[in-house]
Amino acid sequence: MNCHLRRAAGLIIAGLFLMPLCFAQMGAVSDKMLREIRSSVQMDSYTRAMQNAVSNNDVKQLALNRTVHTRIDHHFAHKIPVTGITNQKSSGRCWLFTALNVLRPKVVERYNLKEFEFSQNYLFFWDQLEKSNLFLEAIIRTRHKDIDDREVQWLFQHPVGDGGVWNMMPGLIEKYGVVPKEIMPESYNSENTAMMCRLIRRKLRSQGMQIREWSRAGKGEKFIRKQKVSMLSEIYRILVISLGTPPAEFTWRYLDKNDSLIVGKNYTPLEFYHEVVEVPLGDYVMLMNDPTRDYYKLYEIEYDRNRFDSPNWTFINLPVEEIKSFARKSILADEPMYFSCDVGKQLDRDKGLVALGLFDYEAVYGVPFDMTKAERILSYESSSSHGMSLIGLDTTANGAVTKWLLENSWGDDAGYKGYLTMTDEWFDEYMFRLVILKEFLPQKVLDVLIQKPVKLPPWDRMF
Repeated sequence: MNCHLRRAAGLIIAGLFLMPLCFAQMGAVSDKMLREIRSSVQMDSYTRAMQNAVSNNDVKQLALNRTVHTRIDHHFAHKIPVTGITNQKSSGRCWLFTALNVLRPKVVERYNLKEFEFSQNYLFFWDQLEKSNLFLEAIIRTRHKDIDDREVQWLFQHPVGDGGVWNMMPGLIEKYGVVPKEIMPESYNSENTAMMCRLIRRKLRSQGMQIREWSRAGKGEKFIRKQKVSMLSEIYRILVISLGTPPAEFTWRYLDKNDSLIVGKNYTPLEFYHEVVEVPLGDYVMLMNDPTRDYYKLYEIEYDRNRFDSPNWTFINLPVEEIKSFARKSILADEPMYFSCDVGKQLDRDKGLVALGLFDYEAVYGVPFDMTKAERILSYESSSSHGMSLIGLDTTANGAVTKWLLENSWGDDAGYKGYLTMTDEWFDEYMFRLVILKEFLPQKVLDVLIQKPVKLPPWDRMF
């Protein structure tokens, strides 16, 4: 290479190294920028006081807005009668507790019970087995795709979990029935799900990789499906050892409100559902308020189910004011609803309150934290994180709703005797899903159910 070519090559190589440095310098925190940033914070007496307070204390306690806190009481103009607060303990089964709490008052009223609770552990057992089968089927279907395909990546990232939504409950009950809590009580691992779920995920990932290896080796689908039975048998074994063995039949004995012992007949779990519970699960509809999408549209999310042979969950997206009007009708008719929300926002867990402005972080830090609901959804700042039963409302003298009552599943020592009081304004901002009987919906909304749903991918923000 002559000198001119060597010089040109050297300049090109130097440029390749210098270009990133130039760009990095343009975006880096320069000395000038840092001086400007530092000068923006004046260490006046207020800032110094805030620094001393926040650096030595829980900022949430310092930000508590007593003006908001003291003007909200826990009295309600209408409350649906419920019996006993449930406790999901250290698990993500709020969806299951909430769904069963929606059904529970009907059994209590029909049989004049002093107390009653369904076995969440029983349905959780089948939920985990069904989700495992769904994962394995998805791996079989995608076994020819590249391991870095986005769907395959998502599947291996999310084999199973203990979370869920309403639609997973009807699918389980219609196939496996239900049992009272005393027939299959909680176990340590149903109340503390993390380790068991971690081991099931590890096993499923191993099984998923084995399926892909068999496929690369030329094994056909018939062979792989035969092996799937053995794989699910291993998952079943883990569940039996961790949660107990689901009963095939049982005798129901209960106390009525007069403390009289009633001895019923023998039931299978499915017989118990059909004869004792008698709730038409197909009459419930899930509504959503997602301002980032078109209203009066039907949506579904791929893989958002537990049974392979059940549909994905679907929802009708509606304006929040309309959802609240339907919820009001349901409460006044003593019909509880499944309600899910971003519960951690502006929550006073000890006092059982969720209200806008309950914690004034802007006053503490002197910076705004404003975002619209749509912006919070699009930026992953907010999403549905917890399910509870919506069972009450309070109104002004002219009938306007001011606050709502939620039956929680964190035990009776959390919140206000196990309940959360939610202001109407908080409902607008942080409510996401509501499951309600069709009878409380106008025909205009019911007509949306016949639409072909817009299918969303499993990595959608609403999963």
